[in-house]
Amino acid sequence: MSKKTAREEQLQQDMKRLHELGYKQELARSMSGFTNFAISFTIISVLAGTLTLFGVGLSSSGPSAAAYGWPIVSFFAIMVAAAMAEIASAYPTAGGLYYWASKLGGAGWGWFTAWFNLIGQVAVTAGIDYGLAMFVDALLNQFIPSIPAEGSAGSIATLIIYAVILVTQAFINSRGINLVSLLNNISAWWHIVGVVIIVGALLFFAPHHENPWNFMYATKFTASGFPYWYGFLLGLLLAAYTFTGYDASAHISEETAGAELTAPKGILMSVVVSAIAGYLLIIGLLVAMPDMKDTMGSSNAVLYILTTRLGETVGTLMFLIAIVAQFFCGTASITSNSRMIFAFARDGGMPGAKTWYRLSDRHVPLNALLLSIVSAFILALPALFSTVVYTAVTSIAVIGLYIAYVTPVFLKLIHAERFKVGPWNLGVWSKPIGWLAVVWTLFGSILFILPVSYPITAQNFNFTGVVLLFVWILLIPWYWFSVRHWFKGPHSAFDDAKDIDYVAPSAQSHQHSI
Repeated sequence: MSKKTAREEQLQQDMKRLHELGYKQELARSMSGFTNFAISFTIISVLAGTLTLFGVGLSSSGPSAAAYGWPIVSFFAIMVAAAMAEIASAYPTAGGLYYWASKLGGAGWGWFTAWFNLIGQVAVTAGIDYGLAMFVDALLNQFIPSIPAEGSAGSIATLIIYAVILVTQAFINSRGINLVSLLNNISAWWHIVGVVIIVGALLFFAPHHENPWNFMYATKFTASGFPYWYGFLLGLLLAAYTFTGYDASAHISEETAGAELTAPKGILMSVVVSAIAGYLLIIGLLVAMPDMKDTMGSSNAVLYILTTRLGETVGTLMFLIAIVAQFFCGTASITSNSRMIFAFARDGGMPGAKTWYRLSDRHVPLNALLLSIVSAFILALPALFSTVVYTAVTSIAVIGLYIAYVTPVFLKLIHAERFKVGPWNLGVWSKPIGWLAVVWTLFGSILFILPVSYPITAQNFNFTGVVLLFVWILLIPWYWFSVRHWFKGPHSAFDDAKDIDYVAPSAQSHQHSI
């Protein structure tokens, strides 16, 4: 059998499975298994999350936030990813978590899961791209001192850079899935090679501490104002924020060939590879770190380490590698976010559903794309008024996404009779891994609404809990008095009574070139 024939048969099988789940093939199914992995790996982005929050981790609990915190969080993130992957194999749809929760628990569970997923994804996009804007701001300040460095005086400059980044990434996404697939494939290799180059430079060409291993694993420090053990828990945000966004492999299931196997593998392997690559990167930075007080006092801890230890030219080039990776990361996050909005709107689950459920002639949910970047921009606006808002945004991203991640896992555990395993499954390990994922998420959700500095003031107050409370206050009455009366969860696209217009031709009809 030729490769072309085998692929055609695979696409027919994918389409048949999608029809069984109730949906037409509208998005272009042109992604490979590697691309499916690449988009989640890109959104996790150890060169984005790890480096963006490296300074925050140092402030919380010094080197141990990374040296000990990273392996701990990595283990639990792998548990969550494995539990999600099993469900993704059974339900390979763009709705992902929302669809899973609806099928396993009912429309109400699905609706709440969708909103937490959406809020988390918007917050992740904001966290990634605002962090990138701060990096670009710091880099520009190196060459153009008149541009204020990142911080309170540089907030307006950072916000302008942030807006330009969002618009550029949205334009790239609007050009179609072929370009997005190509960039994600490039991004996966960029991240891997980039980590090797940066770590190699720091380990073999940079000056080190006299006893780097003692510095990494024995230093007890926190600038939080709280006891060290509390600071250490806060430092887990460094890794917890990095391990988000891997639900993207599920959201692009309808654009991936052989999604019943490739999507779960993409979810799990993106976390496993990121765990290894991220720890190597952290070790390189800690081994080469100059005086910790000076590093923490710099405008950007990572840029300071690279330029101090490797020289201005080489250090700046290493920093540029990270900036390009962050741009790839934000672009992929917007891709995932727009697919989730598209899928939720397809079932009429959000206001203006007919507007967001609309594809361009390139099979791109363009309106959903615009909604995702506008929402991300609005979410970052409070950074103009509070120095801790960026940390709050990342906390919201972690909590929102992980609640959405484990809700279908929890429902599968308590309604096992409703779940029919797919080709990829955990077998006898399904229940223990599932419960580990649920317990970890409950722990993390509590952890990241706690105060981050002491004494607590209006300037350092952690707004995460307030925002989450506001979300609950908004969602619960909305659901109880309105949504529950009309929202019935996923329904078949082949039902003539469907109230959302079918607005796009088959994704197999034609492809646009890049």
